[in-house]
Amino acid sequence: MDDFTFNTTASIRQGWGTAAKLGDILGSLPIPNDQAKVLFVTDPGIMKLGLAADAIENLRACGLDVVIYDQVQADPKAASVLEAVALAKQHVVSCVVGFGGGSSMDVAKMIALLANTDQPLDDMYGVNQARGTRLPLVLVPTTAGTGSEVTAVSILTTGTDEKKGVVSPILLPDIAVLDAKLTLGLPPHITAATGVDAMVHAIEAYTSRSPNSNPISRVLAKQALAMLGSGIRQAVMNGSDRQAREQMLLGSMLAGQAFANAPVAAVHALAYPVGSLFHVPHGLSNALVLEAVMRFNAPDCGAEYAELAPLVFPDIDITRDAQTISAEFIERLGQLNVELGLARGLQQVGITASDIPRLATDAMNQTRLLVNNPRTLKQEDAARIYEASL
Repeated sequence: MDDFTFNTTASIRQGWGTAAKLGDILGSLPIPNDQAKVLFVTDPGIMKLGLAADAIENLRACGLDVVIYDQVQADPKAASVLEAVALAKQHVVSCVVGFGGGSSMDVAKMIALLANTDQPLDDMYGVNQARGTRLPLVLVPTTAGTGSEVTAVSILTTGTDEKKGVVSPILLPDIAVLDAKLTLGLPPHITAATGVDAMVHAIEAYTSRSPNSNPISRVLAKQALAMLGSGIRQAVMNGSDRQAREQMLLGSMLAGQAFANAPVAAVHALAYPVGSLFHVPHGLSNALVLEAVMRFNAPDCGAEYAELAPLVFPDIDITRDAQTISAEFIERLGQLNVELGLARGLQQVGITASDIPRLATDAMNQTRLLVNNPRTLKQEDAARIYEASL
């Protein structure tokens, strides 16, 4: 067996309504009573919907001074992170809570580190480039998709509209709080896009060619895909279904653990430019290129796709050869996107053939991800995949 390292969040708290007990949960962290000031990181939508109200109230009821930063935007820019870090330093906060989708959690990770180190952000991009120690960190996802609560990754958009990642075990939080009650109000299109994002995490972790690809990630990926595949339709069609919501949130977390250690590949590499250049939500960006990337990869990992197929589509005929099963799996994933109400092609989000050269060029900058792909992908391959995804 090859050597590998598996890292994940130290403590995971799952429970319906758990976010309303956030102050009690923070009590287990090493925060001195005379420095109990928390930076609460979220986005304007969360605050407008009132999703964070109970959590903030409980933090204050437990004697914690709460400073709120609620200006996180989708595809967060590095400049906004530095703005939030300045706020954290101004108030001398001793703990950071990230409450929201992947963007809020990614921003919270970076604040917790940058507020406690002198290393410049530009020196942190890449794998294991970050140094120092972070502030105590708690992450609370409000969507079932990114798995950011259990990943050592923060994705930011630079001043040149390029997505870059900071990857380091330092970013893993102390506690992840899984409260599916927070996801009840998610609209169907967000539920669908974030759910497909989580499914992509599981698929790419299972087929990752990273040197750290490992049996733990593969087991987690299969369990995640089984939960997500069986729960996503119900969660989209009937958002008040508690069982479906809990299934999706836990499945998303398991997929996050899987890809945090066996990293994702070309689907994400090609999705990032779609998101950063055209402001398409990350989950939808993944969904739009998923089918074409998998068709490209199938000659090199069709057998693995065939193993995953019945987890999502239990009625698929597994008595046939692997390539046939793989082909049907890919086609049905594309059909699932349509069934869930997602855009079918890049043209539906405003992308045209004239945009492909820029997209393909930017995708090739994602070397951190492309090295994990089952099949070597060149710029001309990326262009053809985008063309097939129009």
